[in-house]
Amino acid sequence: MNDKLSMEQLGRKSAEEVQGGAKIPVVIILENIRSGLNVGSIFRSADAFMIEKIYCCGYTCSPPHREVLKSALGATETVLWEYRENTIELIHELKSGSTKCFAIEQTSNSIDLNLYTPSKGQKTALILGNEVSGVSQSVVDACTGSIEITQYGSKHSLNVAVCAGIIMYHFCNAELAK
Repeated sequence: MNDKLSMEQLGRKSAEEVQGGAKIPVVIILENIRSGLNVGSIFRSADAFMIEKIYCCGYTCSPPHREVLKSALGATETVLWEYRENTIELIHELKSGSTKCFAIEQTSNSIDLNLYTPSKGQKTALILGNEVSGVSQSVVDACTGSIEITQYGSKHSLNVAVCAGIIMYHFCNAELAK
């Protein structure tokens, strides 16, 4: 028989342990994400992969918006977050503190996620953009570079929350493997 494991058997941390525990040196910047459900899903993934912080920028909705809370399932209580109006100003601020800032976007010079290995301990900001238009060109230009998730189907785009989960998983595993 293949029984489901309980939360205790899975060794899950409590909300207090997650809040006070070590995080991987990654922040997520959400630029003009229109769906609160996507934002909440990104919070859940950020909790799962011990992401340091989320910045909600532009018109991205933030907690306590009901759609965010609905899909976050409590992760807004365990993941640090902050609202910032201007994404470019935030990127410049982070870069001045030696944070590498990458747009998660398909560009002419983007790096394939499979070929990018972050340096251990290197603080990194990952910028995810609007569900239709992606990361704005001015934000792409302000970044250190761009990373893309190679895709093989006809659409060549992923839901922003799915994309966020993939990219956070990659960075978390790279940090913990070192």
